[in-house]
Amino acid sequence: MASLLRAAATWGLFPWRGYCSRQGRLSEDFVETLKAIVGNPHVSTAAAVLQQHGHDESMHRCQPPDAVVWPQNVEQVSQLAALCYRQRVPIIPFGTGTGVEGGVCAVQGGVCINLTHMDQIRALNAQDFSVVVEPGVTHRALNTYLRDSGLWFPVDPGADASLCGMAATGASGTNAVRYGTVRDNVLNLEVVLPGGQLLHTAGQGRHFRKSAAGYNLTGLFVGSEGTLGLITAATLRLHPLPEGTVAATCAFPSVQAAVDTTVQILQAAVPVARIEFLDDVMIDACNRHSNLNCTVAPTLFLEFHGSEQALAEQLQRAEEITQCNGALHFSWAKEAEERKQLWAARHNAWYAALALRPGCKGYSTDVCVPISRLPEILVQTKKDLQASGLTGAMAGHVGDGNFHCILVVDMEDAEELRRAKAFGYQLGRRSQAPGANGREEHLADGLFSFPGGHWRSTGHAPGNMALGWASGSCCRRRWVPQARPGSSRPRWIPEAS
Repeated sequence: MASLLRAAATWGLFPWRGYCSRQGRLSEDFVETLKAIVGNPHVSTAAAVLQQHGHDESMHRCQPPDAVVWPQNVEQVSQLAALCYRQRVPIIPFGTGTGVEGGVCAVQGGVCINLTHMDQIRALNAQDFSVVVEPGVTHRALNTYLRDSGLWFPVDPGADASLCGMAATGASGTNAVRYGTVRDNVLNLEVVLPGGQLLHTAGQGRHFRKSAAGYNLTGLFVGSEGTLGLITAATLRLHPLPEGTVAATCAFPSVQAAVDTTVQILQAAVPVARIEFLDDVMIDACNRHSNLNCTVAPTLFLEFHGSEQALAEQLQRAEEITQCNGALHFSWAKEAEERKQLWAARHNAWYAALALRPGCKGYSTDVCVPISRLPEILVQTKKDLQASGLTGAMAGHVGDGNFHCILVVDMEDAEELRRAKAFGYQLGRRSQAPGANGREEHLADGLFSFPGGHWRSTGHAPGNMALGWASGSCCRRRWVPQARPGSSRPRWIPEAS
């Protein structure tokens, strides 16, 4: 055990050795070394715990890790990473497990590093509009902490996701149309690299809003999905709380009318904070699941921020545009409780859709296209969904040209699963036409393409991390080290099939 610890602390000096048994399980010595690093209570190999950490909210079957550890600080994370790196054991960072793409599945076993015990807000710089948070701090927890400061963090993916997990996956959400995605709101990251080295992407303690000096390492790690390192702290950009907030709903006679309204509101430069689309199936599901009383028709949920005068002007302009597109009604609410109920229903749309067929699994797709192409693609997708005979609903952040089809599928029905995958493939092909982008937040089958193969994507929590410079635990082909003459670092190559 002592030799393992020394090896972990002095990477680059020892030959590569694997401490996994031939059966694919971690050896007793390796598990004891994990306990020596984080303490016996913070390591588990219990079957129930492994099962809990082997899946997220997606349809993908559980693939548990071989052990789960809960580090208490960045020093322990560094030692764990160095140990696993030296012994060629896969690492799976785990946040809140709220993803819907199977990113936390341990496809080759390994060690799951649950970062939720690191839950401190290290520093709040109110005058600089920034805050430093650890991985265990969630979106809601931060905004609760900021409640009396007059500031908030607006990026809202719906689920109460880990903020560092959001950074790792490049999360977006309902407020992105006005405040940007998480990529636009991360100033600095503290990252433990695969070998255990600690990196501050913008420099230690820095929280500049802009810098033209050096490489944009922060941008490199945001959205890296756990493949480049473990994010152990994030410096985030905060925004002033709006003076006033109004939420509105508007039903339309057709999908075309709802999407045309979205485009026209944006073209008219109405500074809408949120603009979300839900089709008739999704509205019906949300009515049942969240006790709403909305008209069952294609609907837009909107939110406006600003002063009383600005809100009145925004509402007037938005209502005029909706009426020009044949809106069935336009209603709005200022009371916080009504607004909270409305957006809670939108954020719970995934679970509302699953409730349409109890016992079945959700199959999420994701398309992001230029606003100009949104009406065409969304309308055609609705027709394809109806023609497929599948149970599914549509919702999306249409202010960004982004929408999702949530299919509810019986995983035991091979024919239904085949049709669901065919639908996802067709949607992906359409979205890959010139000017479109087939991946934004979630993907139909949890895979996206790159030259030479397919890689798993992840959701709102960190995904599988590499043992080097490529993702060894989450790609379809296993990557193995090859010695390089004159260098202690190996070259990573695909294992021969």
